[in-house]
Amino acid sequence: MDVALVTVGDELLAGDTENTNATWLARQLTERGATVARMGTVPDERAVIARWVREFADEFDAVVVTGGLGDTPDDVTLEAVADAFDREMAVQAAVRERIERKARRYREDNPERYEQHDFDLDLSETAALPEDARPLQTEASFNPGCVVENVYVFPGFPGELRVMFDAVADEFGGDVVSESVATATPEGALKDVLAGVREEFDVAVGSYPARRGEPGRVKVTGTDSEEVMRAIDWVDERVADADGQ
Repeated sequence: MDVALVTVGDELLAGDTENTNATWLARQLTERGATVARMGTVPDERAVIARWVREFADEFDAVVVTGGLGDTPDDVTLEAVADAFDREMAVQAAVRERIERKARRYREDNPERYEQHDFDLDLSETAALPEDARPLQTEASFNPGCVVENVYVFPGFPGELRVMFDAVADEFGGDVVSESVATATPEGALKDVLAGVREEFDVAVGSYPARRGEPGRVKVTGTDSEEVMRAIDWVDERVADADGQ
């Protein structure tokens, strides 16, 4: 499964918020055997989001979009996904009812806070999703996410994102496996090893320099686990020789 990630938010582009969601999602998808083939961050602009979603949905097996779900004017992700598929926004009764229950429970549990902030919530607007979308609702989040064809839309708050992703995590997978070899040899001195393993085996290889007191590593990735292990043994032998020099 080839997956594209789209993270939405002006605050990400401005550097005001660290894009931890992209890193976390990429790790989760890779661990499940999927391949993260593209990763992009876009502003809170409806037309831009729609264009990226439309192009990625055509090109990849799945698209994961995170951020821009809410009730403020800059939360336009759901409308943009609807635009990408030429759909209208629609309210599903079950989604609205669940949001209404959560709002009522919040009022009951926080009467003073509710009155102080004078919440004026349009339940139908909050419940609106692209037409015929599969809703994703969890106890961790108020605003729903959804699935539209091969596009998964999650909230931007990390805690809410992770709970919602876990609810559909089994829908992502693949045959990709990876193994790594630690090395103390500088990355530049491993050029022959990196080139050689690509020639000898049907695998992809990457090198990662040492950081924060940890050794560097050579990572081998492929869809045949036996081929990956043969390549790892080949790399391990040569890295050991290089580290010994």
